[in-house]
Amino acid sequence: MMAVRLARHLSRNLSSVVKGQLQARCFHVSPLVTAAQKVAMSHLDPGTEMPYDKLQANLAIVKQRLSRPLTLSEKVLYSHLDDPAGQDIVRGESYLKLRPDRVAMQDATAQMAMLQFISSGLPRVAVPSTIHCDHLIQAQIDGPKDLKRAIELNKEVYNFLSTAGAKYGVGFWKPGSGIIHQIILENYAFPGLLMIGTDSHTPNGGGLGGLCIGVGGADAVDVMADIPWELKCPKVIGVKLTGELSGWTSPKDIILKVAGILTVKGGTGAIVEYFGPGVDSISCTGMATICNMGAEIGATTSVFPYNSRMRDYLVATSREDIARLADENASMLTADEGSPYDRLVEINLSELEPHINGPFTPDLAHPVHAVGDTAREKGWPVEVKAGLIGSCTNSSYEDMGRCASIVKQAMSHGLKAKTLFHITPGSEQIRATIERDGIAETLRSFGGTVLANACGPCIGQWDRQDVKKGEKNTIVTSYNRNFTGRNDANPATHAFVTSPELVTAMSLAGRLDFDPRSDTLVGADGKEFKLKDPYAEELPPRGFDPGEDTYQSPPDDSSHVSVDVSPESQRLQLLSPFDKWNGKDLEDMTILIKVKGKCTTDHISAAGPWLKFRGHLDNISNNMFLTAVNAENGEMNQIENKATGEWGPVPATARAYKASGIKWCVIGDDNYGEGSSREHAALEPRHLGGRAIIVKSFARIHETNLKKQGLLPLTFADPADYDKIGSNDKITLLNLAGLSPGKPVECRIKHPDGSTETIFLNHSYNEQQITWFKAGSALNRMKEVAAGQ
Repeated sequence: MMAVRLARHLSRNLSSVVKGQLQARCFHVSPLVTAAQKVAMSHLDPGTEMPYDKLQANLAIVKQRLSRPLTLSEKVLYSHLDDPAGQDIVRGESYLKLRPDRVAMQDATAQMAMLQFISSGLPRVAVPSTIHCDHLIQAQIDGPKDLKRAIELNKEVYNFLSTAGAKYGVGFWKPGSGIIHQIILENYAFPGLLMIGTDSHTPNGGGLGGLCIGVGGADAVDVMADIPWELKCPKVIGVKLTGELSGWTSPKDIILKVAGILTVKGGTGAIVEYFGPGVDSISCTGMATICNMGAEIGATTSVFPYNSRMRDYLVATSREDIARLADENASMLTADEGSPYDRLVEINLSELEPHINGPFTPDLAHPVHAVGDTAREKGWPVEVKAGLIGSCTNSSYEDMGRCASIVKQAMSHGLKAKTLFHITPGSEQIRATIERDGIAETLRSFGGTVLANACGPCIGQWDRQDVKKGEKNTIVTSYNRNFTGRNDANPATHAFVTSPELVTAMSLAGRLDFDPRSDTLVGADGKEFKLKDPYAEELPPRGFDPGEDTYQSPPDDSSHVSVDVSPESQRLQLLSPFDKWNGKDLEDMTILIKVKGKCTTDHISAAGPWLKFRGHLDNISNNMFLTAVNAENGEMNQIENKATGEWGPVPATARAYKASGIKWCVIGDDNYGEGSSREHAALEPRHLGGRAIIVKSFARIHETNLKKQGLLPLTFADPADYDKIGSNDKITLLNLAGLSPGKPVECRIKHPDGSTETIFLNHSYNEQQITWFKAGSALNRMKEVAAGQ
């Protein structure tokens, strides 16, 4: 009965969001805090306490041990060590055991994370944790209509997440609340925080001085189960900022520039730490933008030092008591003088030009003045068909206000957008505030559509109708990622990422080659004019309007809450344990597919329409490798069944192998698994019978996800060995009983003519991770430990 009442309560509250009836939400602003008073980590977590005293004590131990200046990243990370006195600490080598302060999960990944937590048998999460409903809302018409439709379509999933949250002590942010990263910034992030989140853009919280790291769901389960979280000790890349931002140059241009320098894999295994006098010219939300998109360079996370801009944001979001504590602990929240970086990048903000990156990859950087010539040379469409602003990367009050300042200039000359123009508010608080202050109406008058407070087109949740699939076209967005087909499932769409200001300007001009600093427009009166520099207040002068109350706090007593998953459900499926390793070598494995070129998690497990199956492993496995390019024929989703000689889709072939007991592996290229944190890209191959993924190099999160699910992630000791393997070869991995840290795996390649050759494969396993492989998965191993095995 409790589950039924919760479902009814959820339904009533979701409906009230759609109606747009603003309910006053009273946030408590703490008075001056005395030493005897405790400050909670969030007003939504009243039983918690800010951890600064404990972190300072841990940091003192580490500083004494290392006897050298520490970077900010090191201070935050090492102060969260489970054993600061005994932990081995070597950048790029040691595996750190850490105690994060909290866990955040978006609804698409939370389904599998909560299903795994349920299967662990534990009664309640051990750290503050939240679920955020932001991924399942498709952009079709406008915010209210799209939200209403999503609630109806996803009722089963939302009810599961709501009741699972209530049962296991997890806070639940309902559909319409906003995007996970903006909600975290507004309510939970603080300087010195260590948080893990089941989304690759979790680093957004670095804009408020925290180390916020994207992980797979299995990592989240570890932390929620009170198991120390393991992370290979990151290197630290320093980015020194001098000068100051001005004119059309925005915080987004900093990360667009950095992406061009470091590329999509240049940050792998490292934290990117910004410092220098230029930092103070960037707003707190601007710093969050930079950290958010740091995921696109493969960085573990990104972070900024605590400063007055962060303090202003904390105060504006009713957290003055936390700001005061941060002031008192500022020495822990900034780098030591002379702290060493593994690599240093310097950027003079006074000289930095506005940038636009793409298409098809977020590290192809162009100064805005040059992109037009490059587009014509490459044959990219110069006409812009759609402009999209907002998303988790760029939807702050400042972002929206600067775009509105451009729009007002245009409309004063009688002009509106020449393209489709969509606006995605990052949160209900942002939506309510820009509605109250007239910004939303200004953007609508320009021809814009305000979408729901959700991820929407950024993750492919866009029912785009203005172009046909396969039609070559260009779109510009203020998003963070622009892989092939990501936004609209059209592989011919050339997507460029840039600042929201440039998106607005290019939507006004209708052209990719428009540089608002030098180019002019023609008003309705036939006269030429030039846009002035955009400007807006960093924070709303009248304060934030919280809008609708969309948060469900877990009850103190959840003993009567039930969480049911129907065996007939097509959206949710309880998990069965993966099989244990049988103790034998993996002999004569068939190669399911040899992937050619870029293979992101989008290629391995597509999003968009497949998001609805994120809680049902068997159903979502039907999207495995749909858009990966087969090196054998240069085609997508067309491979040969080596047992029958028939050609067919990748998932169907994998299922046929599994049914026949044929073990298989995948061969891949560089930076395999870059992009989203989605662990489905590891779960699906494991579920369909995969045993090993052998590539030139891995993206961090995906490599860990593969280990967690019992697959062997291996890299060529010599990357040129990729070319020695043909799609018809058989692969044998030898002496797996002797698998140990730092010891290469011997691999025998058997060619169709019967000849063989031997190569060696590297791995990054430590002793504990090897136990995951032997147990069949990290979750299996957790249960073994609990049973005393």
